[in-house]
Amino acid sequence: MVRGLVQKGELKRMRIDNIEIYSDATNAAVMRHPGRAFPGVLIQGDTLHSLAKQADLICAGIGIGSDAFEEADDLRGTLWALVNHYKATLVAHSMDLPFSSISN
Repeated sequence: MVRGLVQKGELKRMRIDNIEIYSDATNAAVMRHPGRAFPGVLIQGDTLHSLAKQADLICAGIGIGSDAFEEADDLRGTLWALVNHYKATLVAHSMDLPFSSISN
């Protein structure tokens, strides 16, 4: 489970709030939410989905039993947890996904 990720059923209503934006770089915007000590990086949903699919391919290439597999599989699980949270949030707000939900 990703630290800080909401559990199913905990999605909140959309709100408007002030954030500090340090960089607007595509797929690497750096911003800080109110109350947070450090900024985070905003990755677009389609890019996040692509990273999760790439992690699937890496795990398949490494293969179970390899020393690196457990770490790669943990990374893959974290990425897919973020993708699933992203999907659930967009669905809850009646928004289209920027990728096919069938592809994973």
